[in-house]
Amino acid sequence: MGGPRYAPHAFLLPAVLLFLAFFALPIGYAMWLSFRKVEVQGLGLGSGGRREVWAGLSNYTAALTDPELLAGALRVLGYGMIVVPTMLGLALLFALMLDADRVAGRRFARLTIFLPYAVPGVIAALLWGFLYLPSVSPLHFALDHLGLPRPDLLGGGALFIALSNIAVWGGTGFNMIVIYTALRAIPPEIYEAARLDGCSQRQIAWRIKIPMVAPSLVLTFFFSVIATLQVFNEPTTLRPLTNNLSTAWSPLMKVYQDAFVRGNIHSAAATAVIIALVTLVLSFGFLRLANSRTRQEESR
Repeated sequence: MGGPRYAPHAFLLPAVLLFLAFFALPIGYAMWLSFRKVEVQGLGLGSGGRREVWAGLSNYTAALTDPELLAGALRVLGYGMIVVPTMLGLALLFALMLDADRVAGRRFARLTIFLPYAVPGVIAALLWGFLYLPSVSPLHFALDHLGLPRPDLLGGGALFIALSNIAVWGGTGFNMIVIYTALRAIPPEIYEAARLDGCSQRQIAWRIKIPMVAPSLVLTFFFSVIATLQVFNEPTTLRPLTNNLSTAWSPLMKVYQDAFVRGNIHSAAATAVIIALVTLVLSFGFLRLANSRTRQEESR
């Protein structure tokens, strides 16, 4: 009698176990480590020279007052202000172009735009890093032969553009597919009615298509903000190519340095928890704002 009743729970059990083992448990362990610290007694030698004790909020206080973490957060903020609007703007533009009438080679263009997303982040950063490096870059080689100045893409303000370009190149295709899928779900009768009313293709795109894919734009913005806060692969991969990237260029790079280079796993855990909380607060606040605006538009 109870077999069919509990069958759904049995199917969910593997997913629940995987969630607990690889998501909930590591988060709980990181939070536990963030409230601990290593206390050294005497010279720190012997079995009792170093022991783990309760630290309270001292690790969080140290992380929040760390100028290195604050500087990394400001760099990521500037990086995000370049990446997010550029990537979503291009994704929306490509989606609208592919959804237009009489587009030749639509499947090939869609695959070509999406293909960079399939390249792993480390591989993409390496490829672009060699294109940025003056000694091996074909771009610099061509500029030399044309007698034009060679830009320093791995230094100064251009470094933000170079890093942002890697993220935009890799992420535009995924966001384009999300928006394009939403566009294809719009009933064609709406377009026909708009054409009968005398609307041009530009007016249809601006007044019908973009408002109707607003939920997809919110979703892609949400994913892009989370990915920006977690930037790690690009600066870490390019760091051996330039002296302008510090070991703590982004907050996640600082977590890596604290945990695996400096050996301060407790401080790294506190910083990781802070990053997770900031991501959660920003994501939740943005979703609340988007939902409230949607409800206001529906009530009109």
